[in-house]
Amino acid sequence: MFRSFMIAAENYNMSKEMQELQKQWHSVVQAMHSNSNVVAFMNSRVGQYLDDHPFIALSLLMFIAMSAIPVAFFLIFIVITAIMACIGVIVMEGVVIAIGGISLLCVLCGLGALSLGVSGVLSISYVVLSTLVNYWHASRDQIRKQEVNGSLPQKSSSVLDLSANNGKNE
Repeated sequence: MFRSFMIAAENYNMSKEMQELQKQWHSVVQAMHSNSNVVAFMNSRVGQYLDDHPFIALSLLMFIAMSAIPVAFFLIFIVITAIMACIGVIVMEGVVIAIGGISLLCVLCGLGALSLGVSGVLSISYVVLSTLVNYWHASRDQIRKQEVNGSLPQKSSSVLDLSANNGKNE
């Protein structure tokens, strides 16, 4: 007997909960039917067709509800892929610029070392050539001064003596 009383009490509580749930559902349906967008849709041809064919309306509703998760995953995938692509492009561009900068630095250091070497060779060549030219001009000027004064250097006199001896022997 106690058991039947508990079952009756549960049915009464369950019935009360069902009535409460039914009231909440009725208020949600009333809120949807009073919405101006829903009223405009239900007055359209598509809304009238779906109202006349509830199985198609339910099938369409189920399709939309079940396809929401895959579509959401696909959209999340697209957004993440786009973000990763942007980050990847930025990182790749940074890597390429860094490699290019390091390469440019190496080339410029090599050119700097090469220019120092070429400058050193040209400077040494200039000093050697200018010394030789100055020595050559100085010795020519000395020979001319001696010719003007009437005395020839010993090398020149011996060369002149040899040429004079050759002339006498003939």
